[in-house]
Amino acid sequence: MSKITTELLLERAVPRSTRLRKIETLNLSKLQLKTGDLDPRLFSRLRHLQKLDLSDNLLDKFPNSLTLPDLRVLNCNNNKLQDVTALKQFPLLEELTYENNVYLTLNDDYKVMFLLQNLRLLNGKDITKLANHVRRVNSRKLTSKVTAHWEKFFRDQLPEKYTAEQVKSIKKKFLKSVQTNVVYGPSSLSEFTRWRVKMIAEELLACSLGLDLSTDPESEEMVDETEEESTESPREAAEDVDQVVYIYDPLVTVTPSKRKRNHSKPGSGNKRSKTQANAEDAEPLHFLQCHSKGNSREDFKTQLWSCVFEPLLDCGARKDPIMSSSRTVATCGGESVCLIDCETGTVLKKYKVATEEFFSVAWTTLTMVISDSRKKSHNILAAAGRRGIVKLIHVAADFCYGEIKAHKKPIATVCFSPTRETHLFTASYDKRIALWDIGIPDCDYNFKASQLLVLEALSIPLRMALVPTCPDQYLLAGCEGGCFAWNIKLDKEQKSRPFEAIFQFPDEDGGMTTSHRVDGLAFLNDDVVVSKSSKPGCIYLWSWSRSFDTKGKGCQRTISAVILAELEWSPTDLSYLTLSTCPAKDYVFCGDEKGSVWMYNLSNYTTAWTSAKGKRSDRRIPPTQILKWPELRGNGEQLTEVLINNVVSDPTFTFLVVLTSVNITAIWKKS
Repeated sequence: MSKITTELLLERAVPRSTRLRKIETLNLSKLQLKTGDLDPRLFSRLRHLQKLDLSDNLLDKFPNSLTLPDLRVLNCNNNKLQDVTALKQFPLLEELTYENNVYLTLNDDYKVMFLLQNLRLLNGKDITKLANHVRRVNSRKLTSKVTAHWEKFFRDQLPEKYTAEQVKSIKKKFLKSVQTNVVYGPSSLSEFTRWRVKMIAEELLACSLGLDLSTDPESEEMVDETEEESTESPREAAEDVDQVVYIYDPLVTVTPSKRKRNHSKPGSGNKRSKTQANAEDAEPLHFLQCHSKGNSREDFKTQLWSCVFEPLLDCGARKDPIMSSSRTVATCGGESVCLIDCETGTVLKKYKVATEEFFSVAWTTLTMVISDSRKKSHNILAAAGRRGIVKLIHVAADFCYGEIKAHKKPIATVCFSPTRETHLFTASYDKRIALWDIGIPDCDYNFKASQLLVLEALSIPLRMALVPTCPDQYLLAGCEGGCFAWNIKLDKEQKSRPFEAIFQFPDEDGGMTTSHRVDGLAFLNDDVVVSKSSKPGCIYLWSWSRSFDTKGKGCQRTISAVILAELEWSPTDLSYLTLSTCPAKDYVFCGDEKGSVWMYNLSNYTTAWTSAKGKRSDRRIPPTQILKWPELRGNGEQLTEVLINNVVSDPTFTFLVVLTSVNITAIWKKS
């Protein structure tokens, strides 16, 4: 990594110079520079610098005190900038380019137009006329709306003699209300509008009323015409303390309890298998309470349902999954969706819809056209729940750019096709699974979604899994009334399709049945399916190919699943405690009704199962390890009766994310 020194600055000056104060043009492109390399003390000596090229580096922001009083031209192309507000420190800037910074959006263009009064060229385009409109007309309209909002709803709430606490309270209410209710311009500029409204509101209170508004930055809110949505950036979590567990949340204080190390033996009365002997321990890392309704400190009731790791853009979403997942995970439950850094426990972003209860999230990577017809990959998060609406979120831009009104009843789960990046499946309480093409948004976030298929189910679909060997042809779904398969091939004319097969499994009486709730479903590899629960205390592993081959070419719709093995699990009859797999490591995970996570390392079995003559394992396979729920206290009381709704690992099984019924996201790390 190149570090900036006096010698480097003199060498990269155009032309080369012998004194820093004489440099007027400086080229620092293609040096792999990060924000920390821009030393304000060194840059303060560039008193006469007018042109600066920082293109093709790794900058995510600008330091606030570079002190370049004469800077006129700045090139920041091809970096990782996430914010432009620090550019206001260059008031004489006339030309600015920051193309191919994937986190910057149209809203940032409007921010720099407002902040830099002398700016004439932005990304090579003359913006003089538009900038004047933003600085004058836009500001005048917004100021009028903000003032009217204060006069109508808040002015009379402030008494003649007020305390500091009263000022703080009314300021908080006013800023939240005005950002929610003052709307102006197109929805694609809603972030800029909120930013300006907040600025104008603070100026109104400070100037007109003489209030001191120097406060800590508060999170901005994402708002559309009908509901309140917000993107929050909570403060960084405290560091983990050895042998102590905290719930890391900016809004909640939880008493720490000593951690109990997990060395428990799984399954009473079972001998320790070879698989168990080779178990790799996982230890608790973070416990987060970040989905609270209304940000309430008292909320230990919100159910958390779904989580999925974000793919890495650099590796491509369609390549080897082991190399294409980050340590960032999206979680959902209650009114919010959170993005969490599993290593640090930091809640990176929070997206909230006050009228929603989110049940499912899924990632895809879209190749979008940016400026000058160039293409760039962006991760898009789909989130859905009780309202039957799919929200489409461009996470890097902190922007919910659209929604699809997919169903009139709640959506239980969603998933993207692994081969077609715009194809999204939505499974609903209306007993239908719909396939959508969500389209690709243009540079102004205009997009067009279309429905391609409707799959009819006999009961509510709870879990979906595309068959790995033919993901464009067959879809499996675990439903309230059984396990079904559909032909989803798009070359068929029929847009509405019944199921093609229903699978039957052994029941508690030794017979076979198709009528049972299947609330857990996932593929362990290209052929082995893992499902629960046809009967309490059991998870089945079965062969897709050997089961489906029995269907032949006839019209048979009921198929016996070819069972490979049974996994020993909790005897509970509680439903919706779902399972997941880590195919690269041959692991299966499933939580229970006591806050424990059952882990099964099946690497010693998979080779035998994939052979054509692979036989069923005679005895139930016990878990390799059971992770016990540690002692945690919230509001002075120990948290008990914890249900594990979902457990998901990243593809390398470095992190294990556990979602609970008590509004806690637990993150474990393989030691």
